[in-house]
Amino acid sequence: MIWVLRRLVIAPAVVLLTVAMWVSLPLWLIAAAALSPIVPGRWRALRVLCVAMLYLTAEALLLLVLLGLWLASGFGWRLKSPYFSGIHYDLVQFVLVLFFREARRVLALRIRTDGPAPVAHPVRPILVCCRHAGPGDSFTLMYALLHWYNREPRVVLKDTLAWDPAIDVLLNRIPASFISPDPGPGEDFESKIARLASGLDRNDAFVIFPEGGNFTPARRDRAIARLRKLGLARMAERAEQMTNVLAPRPGGFLAALDAAPEADVVLVAHTGLDHMLTVGDVWRELPMDKELVMRWWEVPRAEIPADREARIEWLFGWWERIDEWIDDNKPTDLAHR
Repeated sequence: MIWVLRRLVIAPAVVLLTVAMWVSLPLWLIAAAALSPIVPGRWRALRVLCVAMLYLTAEALLLLVLLGLWLASGFGWRLKSPYFSGIHYDLVQFVLVLFFREARRVLALRIRTDGPAPVAHPVRPILVCCRHAGPGDSFTLMYALLHWYNREPRVVLKDTLAWDPAIDVLLNRIPASFISPDPGPGEDFESKIARLASGLDRNDAFVIFPEGGNFTPARRDRAIARLRKLGLARMAERAEQMTNVLAPRPGGFLAALDAAPEADVVLVAHTGLDHMLTVGDVWRELPMDKELVMRWWEVPRAEIPADREARIEWLFGWWERIDEWIDDNKPTDLAHR
């Protein structure tokens, strides 16, 4: 029933909403222009409207193209074939490149990358572990992996993102997995992750967010309480010292490590895309006139401990390092340079 709701109700509704927004665009422009002088930021209302229209248009057109591909594949018969899989990766890359190029222009953003990037691994698959602070970081990471580093991502995402119709349709056609951060009885999410991480090719990138969800103060408190409930008092104390990230949940990452023994690990942190979880958050937190930073660290497989407990300690130590890096690398305001 949920599948029917997402595909047959929400997806057409997004297309109709986009059409309605374009038809009524003059009214939206007048309202945004009237608001812009009285809200903080340089023409903030107009620029947020432009990004929203860009996102809705990209979503609606992507849904129509995906429908066309479904028809062309024999009503879904050949969608999982290498040919159509390649087309879907190319389609994602094209849409992300177009969206980011225009969004960066409208918002006057720069994205700086520091540290060794996945291009340094031309003949090896990689496991990418990224901090999670909102949907913005997921899109930015996919954009970087596809466009800058010519990787084909296999991504583990929170199941609530499946309510975005384009993400739902697309990630059910290429290797991906929607995971609940709080699985119910009988749900073996580690086995799902292991299956997804198996058989990586030389240009694949398995992407996982070990925190299990976007950072919020309430989730941070729950993560610390969970560690105490499990009797991990020392880990809870260390988690209390981290103010920008959640304590990592190691199960999925360890399952991916075991399933892809030939893969190196790349850790990713970023600043400037935090706290954008709701429409109100996007209005308040959408970065403008800033330089954002993405930091990449590469860890050769030989440097990763073999013992499970040592691996958990290793991952926790990296998350402490990422927390410190975030404190030291706040976004740069370009408007006052």
